[in-house]
Amino acid sequence: MKGEGILMDTDKCAALLCVLEKGSITAAADQLGYTVSGVSRMMASMEAECGFPLLVRGKSGVMPTADCKDLLPTIKELARVGKLYEERCSAVRGLDTGVIRVGSVYSAWYDWLARTMVSFSARHPGIEISFLQGSSSEFYSLLAEHEVDFCIVSRREGDFDFYPLRKDPLMAWVPADHPRVSEGVYPLEDFEKEPYIDTYPGQETDNSRAFRANGLTPHGQFLSIDVRSTKAMVAAGLGVSLNNALLSHDLDLSDIAVLPTQPLCEVEVGIAAPRKAERSPAAEQFMKYALENMPALT
Repeated sequence: MKGEGILMDTDKCAALLCVLEKGSITAAADQLGYTVSGVSRMMASMEAECGFPLLVRGKSGVMPTADCKDLLPTIKELARVGKLYEERCSAVRGLDTGVIRVGSVYSAWYDWLARTMVSFSARHPGIEISFLQGSSSEFYSLLAEHEVDFCIVSRREGDFDFYPLRKDPLMAWVPADHPRVSEGVYPLEDFEKEPYIDTYPGQETDNSRAFRANGLTPHGQFLSIDVRSTKAMVAAGLGVSLNNALLSHDLDLSDIAVLPTQPLCEVEVGIAAPRKAERSPAAEQFMKYALENMPALT
């Protein structure tokens, strides 16, 4: 009896997640369009079904108990499946509803994505679209949590669909007066000898993967939070860096030198999305529309 209550009422799961996100039952009620007493009753009902407390009130607001934290992966999955069920029922009835979360690591596709979102929304006004930014590692974490429906990233292995778009080389960024400029190429092993500027430190980047694949450890000395600050640091002569060619799409690199590596390092860039069977009707429609209108990128 208890298990049936938890499994069937996915609205309660969604409400609990909203309470935890907002840190407040009142704020969650406002977000969900419920009364405060309604949300309180839903939380009390869930706790009765579980047989133990799920929430505790602290100085910073409502927080999950230790037992609730253990259940969160299951609660998130139930809420996701409940939402998917609702959207598929709406699709059968001929209604366009749902939320799509799209994003791209690379600014080279920003304009196209924005135009695609506008034209898709004109055809499907009932579908909400949000745009996310992040690194490939961040997007793959979101994919694993079913928190993104369509993202342009470099390829990784995992339980998702991947649609290749192009090969992208990793390029060495060096000061304009660097000795290797006259040679037109930068040996990969030189990154172990010169001060290295690490972009997105601590993440599983294409750069770190390339170094690991070649058995190299760069001579790390400086850390950078984005490619713009990396470029400024290279231009100032602080060191050298390795970055995807696509990441410099809208950067002015005239004050540094950009060299291919030896050996050449390339990554495959494409669209990553949940498996087709796990996509909502709205996400599947967007995927089909996007692939039909994907431009060639030179």
